[in-house]
Parts: sequence; C-alpha cells; structure tokens
Amino acid sequence: MSIHPKDALFGGEKSFPLIPTCEHFAGSEKLILKALSLQDTIGAVFDITCDCEDGAAAGQEREHAEMIVRVLNSDANKHNMAGARIHDYTHAAWKQDVDILVGGAGKLLAYITIPKSTKVAQAAEMIAYIQKIAKFHGIEREIPVHVLIETHGALHDVYQIAGLPWLQVLDFGLMDFVSAHNGAIPASAMRSPGQFEHRLLARAKANVVAAALAHGVVPAHNVTLDLKNAETTFSDASRARNEFGFMRMWSIYPTQIQAIVDAMKPDYSEVADAANILLAAQQADWGPIQYDGELHDRATYRYFWEVLQKARLTGVEIPEQAATAFF
Repeated sequence: MSIHPKDALFGGEKSFPLIPTCEHFAGSEKLILKALSLQDTIGAVFDITCDCEDGAAAGQEREHAEMIVRVLNSDANKHNMAGARIHDYTHAAWKQDVDILVGGAGKLLAYITIPKSTKVAQAAEMIAYIQKIAKFHGIEREIPVHVLIETHGALHDVYQIAGLPWLQVLDFGLMDFVSAHNGAIPASAMRSPGQFEHRLLARAKANVVAAALAHGVVPAHNVTLDLKNAETTFSDASRARNEFGFMRMWSIYPTQIQAIVDAMKPDYSEVADAANILLAAQQADWGPIQYDGELHDRATYRYFWEVLQKARLTGVEIPEQAATAFF
C-alpha cells in the first residue's frame, strides 16, 4: 500500500502552516463584501483581513466589529478565508474587539491580527485573552494569531514573539517601522528600491523572516504603496519572496491580489519535478532515489512536498498522476 507524504515524511512535529500567499486588507463593509466576491471570481487564493484598527471610525468601534461578525456569518463568506485585525494594546477597544469577534464569529475567523505590540509581554497578554474568550464561548479550535512586527520593541523581542502559542504569521509593518525611526530612514524607503536596500530595513526584514521560519511560522511582507501598477506589486512580491524569504504579502487594492499570488507561486517546472520525484520516492517506499542524475532523500522530499502543496494553494496545475496520488 502506498504511503502518503504527510505520513512518510513527518514524525509528528509541528506542520508548517499551509495558508494563501496573499492577504487582502478591507476596512469597510462595502470593501469586505467586494473582497469576498473576488474570492469567487479569481479563486480562493487569498485571505481577507477585515480591519478594525484602521477601518473603524473613532467612537464606532463596537458597531464596526459587529458589522464584521454579521458579514462573516452571512452567505457572502463562502470560503471562510477571512480574519480580522483588532486594535492595538494601548487602545481601549481591543478587548471589546476580541469579545465581539470571537463571541460572534470565533468558529469562522481565519485568524486574528495583533498590531503595534512593543514587547513580547503585550502580545502574550492579548493572545491569552483571545484564548480565554474562545474557551468561554466553547470554541475548541485554536484561532490562528498573526502579530505585526512594526516597532523597535517587537523587533527586539521577535524570536520570543515567534514562539507564542496559536501563532501562525509574523507580519512586517513597514510604514510604522520607518516612522518609528524619527527621520533616520527617509520616506523614500517606504517604497522600492529603498525598502529592500536600506540597511536598517533589510536587517529588520531578515530578522523577522528568520524568527518566523525558526518557529514554523509564516513570514508576511508589507504592502506596496503603488496601488494601481500591478508590475510594481509583482516586482515587490518577487523581491520579498526570492531575496528575503517572505512567503506571504499584504494587498491593499484589488489589482494587487493576482500580482502577489503570481509572484509567490512556485515555478511550474519545479512543480513538475516535485511531482516526479515524489511519485518515484513513493514507489521506493520513501528511500533514496536518483532523479535527473541527482540523489534525493527524505530531506529533499519534504521540500518538494511543500512545493506541491503551495502549487495547490496558488492555483498552479499539478500533473494529473501526482494530483490523484497525493490530493
């Protein structure tokens, strides 16, 4: 009997999160509904972050969170691929956000994003509160948590933050991080090429990615400010993926979604190689094999199994025999 890769290659260790490579932010009911509709149009290849932090008008925090719950519980949310960003630790509404979102849509939320933590203790307290409210409402699933690294303190504590419970993603927040440097980093570094080449930003991004990957967490890259030029978004996403190792990126405009997905999807030739290697490995009961003159074993098998899973998430065609055998 053929053994499946997930059974043959992993010995019970924490599996790496398999989530879309694009995360689209939407702040209003109109934009959230438009994004949910887009999931049907271009495919369920991106998540949607319903934004309480920047989306809610001052004094309307409760109503905004209740709107998100209503939309997530509606027929418009067909794929259950929408999360929410709550207010930061210093804002009076952050616990209210959690109460409303988890109490009303805790079984549907794809994740909760925590912004602007200045130290690990703040992120830990917020996660513990999410866990407490989930338990209170009888929600047995672990609600994935994303934490934004956008302050000096969060970057200092990034390895500890990456090890917190329920964590799925570390997000890098470029604009707030640049602003926190009091003019030492120029505004031009909020866009390319400066955002990848300024020494302080390159260091910060590399540290975030390294911390995330060391703890089995997905590193997510910041937005592209150029809203309507898909080529700019594609270029930024490609550099983020290939030069820094980011595996996910934010979108803030609908035309950015497909550009990010395209930039972060695996190359088809690598997908074809992955399929052939894993099929041959399965036939060899997952022992070492030769493929195209090269030796492959369980270490490379794990890599190529992730390639196939990412191909499936990003809509890249998988050879039929491998699709049948593994999916």
